[in-house]
Amino acid sequence: MAKQPRIIAGQVVAITGGARGIGRETARLCVDAGMKVAIGDVDPHAAEQAATELGPDVLALPLDVTEPESFRAFLAAVDERLGVVEILINNAGIMPLGPFIDESDATARRILDINVHGVINGMKAALPGMLARGRGHIVNIASQAGKYGLPGGATYCASKAAVLHLSRSVRKEIRKSGVDISVVSPVAVNTELGLGLGEPRIPMFRKVQPNEVAEAIVDTLREPMFDVHVPKSMKASERMLGFLPIDTQDALSRLTGGDSALSHIDAGARANYELRAARSEPGLDAAPEQPRITDRAN
Repeated sequence: MAKQPRIIAGQVVAITGGARGIGRETARLCVDAGMKVAIGDVDPHAAEQAATELGPDVLALPLDVTEPESFRAFLAAVDERLGVVEILINNAGIMPLGPFIDESDATARRILDINVHGVINGMKAALPGMLARGRGHIVNIASQAGKYGLPGGATYCASKAAVLHLSRSVRKEIRKSGVDISVVSPVAVNTELGLGLGEPRIPMFRKVQPNEVAEAIVDTLREPMFDVHVPKSMKASERMLGFLPIDTQDALSRLTGGDSALSHIDAGARANYELRAARSEPGLDAAPEQPRITDRAN
């Protein structure tokens, strides 16, 4: 007998990085589903603007996911103003691109601070209450890049692989607790973060729209699933590639244009995003342009 979808109307959901892109679109769909929505963002002005546009009942709060105390304060404020947080969506992330050997130490640390420690901080802040209540749902946003590893975004890919395995490990630790863990892995998304990326040669690897990712997130809130692929066709691709030797996988990645996705980029199109990502921490300067990666082997 098939499980009945959960009723999510009236539940409180907190979304990190909710001012833009996937986070904002997820907030919109959660509002449409009748949920009580709080968005947290390191840019409080952008968060306030997004909340105003999403509806009068959306709560916007400042949040630096790299600071455990900031995360705890964020969730405490949501608890106080909307009710107990039943769902946490760890969406905040950055994707500076360029050859690994040219990446500054500060950039590498910032990627890991936001993309990995941000998720760790959120889970550690939200899980104790969820476990005590015997219910709750944490959704972590990863990436297909974290499953395969692509040139031009080595540290980013590593950060998303960490999110995947962190989610899997914690899920095993809290098995039968009543708390669900999901990890959502989209291909490149048509947001500011995805500007100027190389286009794959295979249509199934096309960029997806933020609403497609948001729909997958809301779907897994209704019917919890651990490993969520966007688009769904990527699930079959992952299974097929898993049987192939690494050299064959790499050859297919080159053939389909996958290797070009993060390396053959339009630096001009990404300039504003790269600058904003760099300024997410004072004192971290953005490189005006990253060198292209050349294919050194046939």
